[in-house]
Amino acid sequence: MTAGSTKDRVVITGVGTVSPIGIGNEAFWQNLSGGHSGIGLLRSFPSEGLPSKLAAEIHDFNPLDFLSCGKFLKVMSRDIQLGVAAAVIAMKDAGLRRHSIDPERLGVEFGAGRMSTTPEDLADAVSSSSGDRNSFEATRWGEDSIGRIAPLWLLKSLPNMPACHVAIEFDARGPNNTITSRDSSALLALSEAVRVIERDAADCMVVGACGSNIQPVDIAKFNLFESLTHRDDPHRACLPFDKRRDGTVVGEGAGAFIVERYEHAVKRGATIYAEVLGVGEGCDGTHYSNGGGGLGLVRSIGAALRRAEIDPREIGHINANGKSSQRDDVVESRAFHQSLGRAAESIPVVGLKSYFGHSDAGSGAVELAGSLLAMRYGTLPRTLNYELPDPRCRLNVVRDEPKRLKNFTALSVNRTAMGQSAAAIIRSF
Repeated sequence: MTAGSTKDRVVITGVGTVSPIGIGNEAFWQNLSGGHSGIGLLRSFPSEGLPSKLAAEIHDFNPLDFLSCGKFLKVMSRDIQLGVAAAVIAMKDAGLRRHSIDPERLGVEFGAGRMSTTPEDLADAVSSSSGDRNSFEATRWGEDSIGRIAPLWLLKSLPNMPACHVAIEFDARGPNNTITSRDSSALLALSEAVRVIERDAADCMVVGACGSNIQPVDIAKFNLFESLTHRDDPHRACLPFDKRRDGTVVGEGAGAFIVERYEHAVKRGATIYAEVLGVGEGCDGTHYSNGGGGLGLVRSIGAALRRAEIDPREIGHINANGKSSQRDDVVESRAFHQSLGRAAESIPVVGLKSYFGHSDAGSGAVELAGSLLAMRYGTLPRTLNYELPDPRCRLNVVRDEPKRLKNFTALSVNRTAMGQSAAAIIRSF
């Protein structure tokens, strides 16, 4: 894509958020701009024996407020429900409804991660396989118990189902794809959607990502692979780029965007949030001990800059991955310095996981929504809990109070613990 040309320009015309700090864009922005965190003590189930008692949960969410057909709930996990709700909000925000555009020219690109099975899904089957002294008897499982599991049970856990349900909700018959790349899923989905539009396979794409890590297994997994915080105070738990950081907080959330061909958006009179100037992807491809940590993010940012045809000094703010672990934040900071040069120390940086924790694939989508709304309202939220700068990072992290924006070009990045990375550059109209 050539920035500034009218051919193949791709824009964002709708935003939808479902997060621990608000369901819907208005509530989300009010809490984000007001510095209100969604991290608290875990309430969904007992936390005894878990490595962390903190979580960023979404309360008062009713999926029936968003679904056109309630019967689908029986095959929708929490992740899927959040993703479809975010898409519904985004479509409404863009002024679109079912069949308001050609269904053949409407596609879906969604990011999703591993969707955990709930104990309730298997409890009856497991219970009926128990012998004396609560032992598990495999013969009972094969003879009778397996039949107690709902036939469509597995549909709740398939990562392609958010994209399927979004397509069903809006009768979207265009290209449909799912990205399962954890943190980087949302931006990778955006990248693919841009390419779908550029090759004229669709005029409009519903793009997003969703995730819910509010499960005992997920919390244990995060503690093993991602480093969970051991702090007890929810108001000082997630500290991106702060020297005292000790890990992240599990969360849940979803974000969705309506991505359109510029001419299509203008023709229907849509309000445009921003233009997608460039998206880049990369992967470390090697282990930390071999010096590969962060190289994928360096390549991603470099590719995004080339496609956007801008200089690093033209970036108004960076929406960082900011996982709040000692290792990941340093790797990310070094990638900024390597790819942006001296500009890395002056560009304002915000770490939004300090508000809503880590929701796997959903995090990148909710973070991108934060940048889009920040440019819409001209104010960049502050990073919560950032008090003691880490000299290994050397970043201009926004702290203490929100910052008025003068430059409306943003760089949003995400990176998995294994080095799969993506970067997007967007510019507000």
